[in-house]
Amino acid sequence: MRAPLQQIETSGELPQSADAVVIGGGIVGVFAAYYLARRGMKVALVEKGRIGAEQSSRNWGWCRQQNRDARELPMATRSLDLWERFAADTGEDTGFRRCGLLYLSNDEAELAGWARWRDFAKTAGVTTHMLDSIEASERGRATGRTWKGGVFSPTDGTADPSRAAPAVARAILMLGGSVHQNCAARGVETEGGRMSAVVTESGTIRTKLAVLAGGAWASSFCHQFGFCFPQASVRSSILSVSPGAEGLPDALHTARISATRRGDGGYTLAISGRGRVDVTPQQLRFSSQFLPMFLKRWRSLAPGGLQGVRSGHETLQRWRLDRPTPMERMRILDPVPDRATIRLTFARALELLPALRKTTISAAWAGYIDSTPDGVPAIGEIDPVPGLFLAAGFSGHGFGIGPGAGHLVADLVTGSEPIVDPTSYDPRRFDASVWGKVADF
Repeated sequence: MRAPLQQIETSGELPQSADAVVIGGGIVGVFAAYYLARRGMKVALVEKGRIGAEQSSRNWGWCRQQNRDARELPMATRSLDLWERFAADTGEDTGFRRCGLLYLSNDEAELAGWARWRDFAKTAGVTTHMLDSIEASERGRATGRTWKGGVFSPTDGTADPSRAAPAVARAILMLGGSVHQNCAARGVETEGGRMSAVVTESGTIRTKLAVLAGGAWASSFCHQFGFCFPQASVRSSILSVSPGAEGLPDALHTARISATRRGDGGYTLAISGRGRVDVTPQQLRFSSQFLPMFLKRWRSLAPGGLQGVRSGHETLQRWRLDRPTPMERMRILDPVPDRATIRLTFARALELLPALRKTTISAAWAGYIDSTPDGVPAIGEIDPVPGLFLAAGFSGHGFGIGPGAGHLVADLVTGSEPIVDPTSYDPRRFDASVWGKVADF
């Protein structure tokens, strides 16, 4: 069964023109369009498949500051406030709540790392509580184990991946924007060296401003107009279980398993960082740039298969704007989950959290997590096409920081004071080496 996702009805005929066009209906794309529409701009959002159908509905749903890399922490902090404000401003329910996130460990080195992050977080005004053995074991009593220590981050929380992006898309429509599903953007046109139009399979929208929030497809899209955006994907497999387990934390992380309470009372279960690397032409092209990240995370990654090649999202192919593209042949990236990982995840969960023995697996799915060489997203204007802004490469963090990222994109597009310093996200940073700069997360 695929990852759960609300279906929504969206706009019909494309507008002939727009103040801005957003390409991609994941969480970052919908929030970018939402904040542009709030500023009175005529916005059109185009999505090749369904709103939120790729990684935006296939993640854990965590909205955290805890253990964020210093470059992302300001955006994570602002995003938590924006999640709350969105609900208050629109009446839409994304499932967001500050339930707190609990981390437990018996590893002294891991605990020491969390303590160092706590000390750093204090300088940024972020509250996180280190737990001693008694406190950790009490908060983790559902495991029936004694823990050396842990962390509880009370102001962090979760949102519902099945509801969030569709909820924001409805808000865009209420603000007068248009949202178009099953409408792939094939490319862009320029006049006088600047952005002039977005070409879609359903027609052309004249615009001087556009946002590329294409997720795992962004690099191959950039390749069409000669912009080199190093990006590679990892196939992550997770599962959900039925309601029935009582007394568990709302959001729990351990080295062996992580569990998140879902809106229906069930839980999402995953092994943090574990994934398969499916070979693609793009993986090979950028392999040297991703070597530092691979060396840092090799224990969690395993070789994959040919699903990535068949999916077409990391192609080096160039396509014509008047012919079907790989995005139209693969409307929704829906890779097959790694069955060995699903079995291991469930077995570990039952061992750690005995209450889950009252549940059954309700769904299992996989998604492609698109990463950059340093694990930090790329947000900013693309030099070869002035007027086109990139927002991609969120490296598994896009859902939680989606509101902040969308707000920053809207700031940059409109020339407003940015909500956070955009320097760390500048796409031009990949012109230099990322050795020694891989994110800690």
